[in-house]
Amino acid sequence: MNTALMLPPSPDRRWTLATQLGVDCGVVRFWGVDDWWEYDTLMRTRNRFEDHGISLQVVEDRPPMTKTVLGQEGRDMEIARVKQLLRNMGRLGIETYCWVWTENPVGVLRTSDSIPDRGGSLLTGYDHGLGERAGDHPAAGISEAELWANLEYFLDEVVPVAEEAGVKMALHPDDPPLSPVRGVPRLVTSLEKYERILDLYDSPNHGVTLCQGNFAAMETDVPSAIRRLGDRIHFVHFRDVEGTPESFVETWHDDGPTDMRAAIEAYRDVGFEGPIRPDHVPKMLGEEDREGVHAGYTDMGRLFAIGYIRGLLEQTA
Repeated sequence: MNTALMLPPSPDRRWTLATQLGVDCGVVRFWGVDDWWEYDTLMRTRNRFEDHGISLQVVEDRPPMTKTVLGQEGRDMEIARVKQLLRNMGRLGIETYCWVWTENPVGVLRTSDSIPDRGGSLLTGYDHGLGERAGDHPAAGISEAELWANLEYFLDEVVPVAEEAGVKMALHPDDPPLSPVRGVPRLVTSLEKYERILDLYDSPNHGVTLCQGNFAAMETDVPSAIRRLGDRIHFVHFRDVEGTPESFVETWHDDGPTDMRAAIEAYRDVGFEGPIRPDHVPKMLGEEDREGVHAGYTDMGRLFAIGYIRGLLEQTA
């Protein structure tokens, strides 16, 4: 397993901290970059990582896909961009594409980023009752059956391209793993639905981002889920939550309900050798919000998490 960090597409202090930690596996998200799926943009980004001693292994972002998810006119143009992305990733040796299947390009919903925890650290969390007060989403009214049909259409189009390009597609769970949200059904909300999605197009290139926090929120035993999904796991978000899909808090990595050592042992048992990155960390003393840094991605908590993951990997070697 390769410990990894999600980093911006251009060098900043987070890149320096990553290299000081000995992290040489990068995950990129293109906040604020237009047409980032174009070859030249991906090439320059990949080369910047390489020049700093970091191998860019995962693209964790999505070209616009709302029409695709909702089955609207114009979806084939959106799908063509995803195919272009996959082909360009293959040409550049970027191995894994982490994507989501929701009507919302962000996909992650939280209602608080200031829940107090040990020593005054601040956690993020979700309260479904509060979130639902926003009212119906503009896409409310689409049926679950339509979303399944749209997903199958998408997979039939793009998975053969991923196979040809040698890129692993790693589907992230819906976050929160709950349906419906503001009147719109969601599909990626349980282990059983994951298995149905994998069966829609049976390919080793069509797999899973095992986001542990979401599986914990599904009230699923995380090590058991790892063993059940096995070699279809292509990428790991190492985190934990306490609560239910309707109401949860994202915990410190060492302070949640999941047996994290047992999770690492399960990854070893199924032969997972891919990138594993910490996700959604607490905000610590002196850390202020700044441009380009979102709640859950401040630096000190991620440094703690990398050390914690490294310790577990050594314990279970």
